[in-house]
Amino acid sequence: MSREFYIGYVIVLAVVSLVAFILYGADKYKAKKGRWRIKESVLLLFGFLGGAVGALVGMNLFRHKTKHWYFWAVNILGLAWQLALPIFAAL
Repeated sequence: MSREFYIGYVIVLAVVSLVAFILYGADKYKAKKGRWRIKESVLLLFGFLGGAVGALVGMNLFRHKTKHWYFWAVNILGLAWQLALPIFAAL
């Protein structure tokens, strides 16, 4: 794989992780204020489809959704495939 692929991949993961991080923070804020919440499926989808790092950091920093085992499972599985993809692409 070319260097450009890896740079692009890291940029995409960084952007999606930033969005996931912001979503977790916004949902925690909305939960505290009793406002309309972000769907769990949206949070899980962003974590699994490229934003696992941002989702995991957001979970820990905002102390949000940390008691739900399925958030840990989905985000860790997402992190695993996000790390594995460039390794297997190089083969």
